Amino acid sequence: MTFSERLADWREKLRHRWMYRRGDGSASPSASSSGAPASEAGAAPSGAGFGARLAALAALMNRPGAGAMAKRALIAVLVFILFYYPVGMIVVHKVDDDLDFAPGPADSVEGGSVAVSYAAALIDREVNRHSWTANDPFFQPGTMLDNMPNFQQGIMSALARFGFELTDQLGRSRGSSEADPDLQRAAGLLQYPGNVWIWNPSVSLAPRASSESQYRDAREKLLAYNRRLASGTANYDIRADNLMATLERFAADLGSSSALIDRHVTDEAGSFLDTQADDIFYFTKGKLYGYYMVLSGLEKDFARIIAERGVQKSWNEMMDSFRKAALIDPWVVTNGAPDAQFQPNHLAMQGFYLMRARTQLREVSNILLK
Repeated sequence: MTFSERLADWREKLRHRWMYRRGDGSASPSASSSGAPASEAGAAPSGAGFGARLAALAALMNRPGAGAMAKRALIAVLVFILFYYPVGMIVVHKVDDDLDFAPGPADSVEGGSVAVSYAAALIDREVNRHSWTANDPFFQPGTMLDNMPNFQQGIMSALARFGFELTDQLGRSRGSSEADPDLQRAAGLLQYPGNVWIWNPSVSLAPRASSESQYRDAREKLLAYNRRLASGTANYDIRADNLMATLERFAADLGSSSALIDRHVTDEAGSFLDTQADDIFYFTKGKLYGYYMVLSGLEKDFARIIAERGVQKSWNEMMDSFRKAALIDPWVVTNGAPDAQFQPNHLAMQGFYLMRARTQLREVSNILLK
């Protein structure tokens, strides 16, 4: 038998198998004898029950081509879900600890506060450019992330503390004047939780203000204050005691973070599976990074005070400790026993630099007091 004859034979066999498959739509003998049309032989009667309808649906799916299309569609959906979250997580994930970051033209106001410009620029970067992930709903890939959301919320925690200091100390004239309305509003907005999406049925059926919208409004208030400061209609009291009070508040906040690290290391060090260690690590990392950026701006705002009090050397050492703490970035955060030989404890290492930076904040504050 020649090859062409074999091919014709295979084709004929395939045609017969296709024609005589069950549910191919051809009329059964009973259907033909009853005179029912072939197209209606597999259809369920209008008054048929649920079981009959399921049988009719199964027969429809079993027709040539229909089952294969359904299977392909199901496989396509499964493949999409399988790749959607991992690939989306890789695309979205961004822990931006760039220490050379500086405010752009949209956030800088000539004659305004450089520290305020840094705060506004950080909000814009994390909320608008990188996308805020801490409140991503279940259908977005960011909901599967935890390092980036904690890092972003750590940054916002530092900016919220700075906003409070602007309202209470730096933006008032010796604490006796009225609080600046823009700063007061910005400080309140920065305190807003970072995990609030526009809708949460467990809380309310009505839409709510999302975290991003609140932080964007806070940025606008900070920029409005800076513009008024540049025009001479707002206060920014550049005095040594104001800087000292601000540094003391920063140090107190870092003390709270060190207590959190200490408690977790004490309770969970050496655990085989510690799912909270990386959350604490990246939240603290974000806070240290946020403070580093704000302090970079305060250094420029208070350059005259720093030079007059001879604080520059101690200030540089303090910034170097913040820099080292903010740049710690292991592939996997582990919380090993403090005396472990092979499993490091990244929280303890981070806590060391945090406490060093906190101590140096107090040293600079003491020098300013003299």
